[in-house]
Amino acid sequence: MGWIVALIVGGLAGWLASKVMNRDASMGIFWNIVVGCVGSVVGNAIANNFGIAGSVQEFSIVGLLVAFGGAVVLLAIVNLIQRGKVR
Repeated sequence: MGWIVALIVGGLAGWLASKVMNRDASMGIFWNIVVGCVGSVVGNAIANNFGIAGSVQEFSIVGLLVAFGGAVVLLAIVNLIQRGKVR
């Protein structure tokens, strides 16, 4: 049951992050889920350094915010990498 919640929260966090970073048009639901779940790992790594613990497997606002923050950081890194390849 925890992995289903993680997919749903990860998808929601990835979708919100793609809206904020203006990448929603180029991403589908699959990539929103991937970005949200991987972003959750990134966000947890960052948040643990500040003493904030949030898990995506049990739905909480803190977990969603941590996953959203990590997804935004992940999309920012992807944007920087893609901008470097074009020029």
